[in-house]
Amino acid sequence: MTRGDCTLLVNGETLMLDASGAAWWAAEKTLVFADLHFEKGSSYARSGQFLPPYDTRATLRRIAALIAHFHPERVIALGDSFHDGGAGARLGEEEIALLAALTRAVVWVWVEGNHDPDPPAWLGGTIKSDIAVGGLTFRHIPLAEPCAGEVAGHIHPVTRISRGGLSLRRRCFVSDGLRLLLPAFGAYTGGYDVREESVTSLFAREFAVFALGRERVYAVAGPAHVLARKKNVEAQPKATAIKTVNRP
Repeated sequence: MTRGDCTLLVNGETLMLDASGAAWWAAEKTLVFADLHFEKGSSYARSGQFLPPYDTRATLRRIAALIAHFHPERVIALGDSFHDGGAGARLGEEEIALLAALTRAVVWVWVEGNHDPDPPAWLGGTIKSDIAVGGLTFRHIPLAEPCAGEVAGHIHPVTRISRGGLSLRRRCFVSDGLRLLLPAFGAYTGGYDVREESVTSLFAREFAVFALGRERVYAVAGPAHVLARKKNVEAQPKATAIKTVNRP
């Protein structure tokens, strides 16, 4: 798998957008992801909606693979890491062991979310309402007013692209160069279209949309001043493959 095809500047800081939905900040050796929603499957099962109970394990294994690839010194989980207040107690032994190993291996920061305002401290890591590093501030819910350097989750942005005559719904990053929204990383997470007011209202100027592909991230819409992509022809989507997603 190739990585590093899509980078951008956010408030002057260079971030690499990974096809997994995580962001890699090489200058700070920091890996960031949002909305893991551990134990969403078991939460649904309690209300009679039965889903395969492997979502937490699958998400943790994806995180472990990213850590093995990037070797971060710091990991920031941008809130809603746990689907509800009882999620930690429902973790299986394998999931607890894997999560404990991950939080011991790096400086791990749990940002508080609306689903998990009090993440289980016994799993390791540090709990914060937000965290400022360099020119960036990491929080779960984006502020309603413009906020330069904000990196947030919560919204679960998605976009639609056209390819081969089909319309595909893909998770995506969204940025105007001043702030960045991350896609949901968890296995069982839906999303809001980037044309919805919950997304458009956060940006005072035109924004860029970066759709997740299987092995790379594609810039499918947005102003040139936001984009800082590698000049890799293979990484560029063909004009006939992806239509621009316009703001309403």
